[in-house]
Amino acid sequence: MNLSFLDKWRKRSDVRRSVPLAESVRADPGSVAELLSECELLRVQAASAGGELDDSVRSLELLDQLQPVWRDDPEVLLWLGNDAGLYLGTVLVRTVRGAVWHIWPDGRPMVRLASGRMIDVVAAGHNWASTGAPELSQVYAEASEC
Repeated sequence: MNLSFLDKWRKRSDVRRSVPLAESVRADPGSVAELLSECELLRVQAASAGGELDDSVRSLELLDQLQPVWRDDPEVLLWLGNDAGLYLGTVLVRTVRGAVWHIWPDGRPMVRLASGRMIDVVAAGHNWASTGAPELSQVYAEASEC
């Protein structure tokens, strides 16, 4: 059986290199960045504690002060960790000069700093949601120094 798409797939060049989000989603990269910044579950958690997420460093500090009531529910923990990472990435991209979204071939969103350093914001979000460490504001502070 001749399946030409398989031949093209097998001949792919370096599948480990990252692909900038804007190249991955040429049709409407602004909408994709907006989608990554939604973080609805995280925003609901913050609002229920009387806070509002405004894509600022101050809002990361607010998140670090939330009571971790979500840790009792594995499903909420998973989604909230993902949202926390995407929100951290959103704040980095919007406030740190040269920071941009990148998507790895496996679909994982990362933030690339101007220095070239890649930050796995989703992993940082999951760590924060499950253990509280490192704090989101701490990850931001370390990244913004680069």
